[in-house]
Amino acid sequence: MKAKAIVFRGPRQIELSDVKLKPLSSTDVLVETWWSSISTGTEKMAYNGMIPSWPFIFPFIPGYETVGKIIKAGEHVNQGLIGKFAYVAGSFGYEGVNAAFGGASEYIVCPVDSITTLDDIENPKCGIALPLGATALHIVDLAQVSGKKVLVLGQGAVGILAVELAKHMGATLVAATEPYQNRLNLSSADIRINPDKEDVSVALAGHEFDVLIDSTGVMSAIDTGLRFLKFHGVVIFGGYYQRMNIDYSQAFQKELSFIAAKQWAKGDLERVRELIRQRKLKAERIFTHRETVGGDITKAYLQAFSDQDCMKMILYWKTDDPASGKACDVTGNT
Repeated sequence: MKAKAIVFRGPRQIELSDVKLKPLSSTDVLVETWWSSISTGTEKMAYNGMIPSWPFIFPFIPGYETVGKIIKAGEHVNQGLIGKFAYVAGSFGYEGVNAAFGGASEYIVCPVDSITTLDDIENPKCGIALPLGATALHIVDLAQVSGKKVLVLGQGAVGILAVELAKHMGATLVAATEPYQNRLNLSSADIRINPDKEDVSVALAGHEFDVLIDSTGVMSAIDTGLRFLKFHGVVIFGGYYQRMNIDYSQAFQKELSFIAAKQWAKGDLERVRELIRQRKLKAERIFTHRETVGGDITKAYLQAFSDQDCMKMILYWKTDDPASGKACDVTGNT
């Protein structure tokens, strides 16, 4: 079976191509894609050829944020899944092209245990937020925020969701810093600070935080944040860092603890799905831009990679959208 897929042919080379799917095994499902999204971290580095290792060997199909409808199931799979929407973490079911992680395809063959069903959510498009929501949830879990004051650096998608989850999980006060005003405007933090427009030290004067969550990767921002941690405070590194270079004197004087958050734990995707279903997590905050796959796909990726106002670009694989106007619809620009 053939399908249209987004293929990274080489560094800074993107095209929509025909690819061949591997045959469906007895434990696989065939998913027809409705929406996918663009990762501005991993996929941006891969696009620039900065991850020269498997599975990012050109040519490859990107994508680990995909929602589609199950249209076929292997003989050892519950046939009741057919017709249901599901979040798909990716696929390795292609011939002649690598999958990294292979979700940006018109049709996807994947193991049934790699999907998360969305039939209990009003708008299945919300499933796009599951991986970032689960990442933020894992960060907040590690921080043990209940009854604590929390400072979150950066209000990208993960930072915004981390703020909302920290408040939901019992933090007494949540402050956030972000230099891009449109992102800061989307934040639900109790105290919101734009460090390019106001002095962080003045804005946070009198506050001591139990937890610092970083989602910026900017060492100078972390150094500033450390000043507001109390003795025995905790720092959660919520991004990916090639090198760490922070002011050790702060860690030494306050006996700070540092925790690196990898991704998410088992069960976190389902927990986020339930929070979205109950409207306790407003995933649509991060859906700012949209583009159809039949449009200029390179332009869509470049905008997602470079436009700081583009927090999450949703790619539409279908021209009709039964979810339009419901919760989790795209709230920003095209």
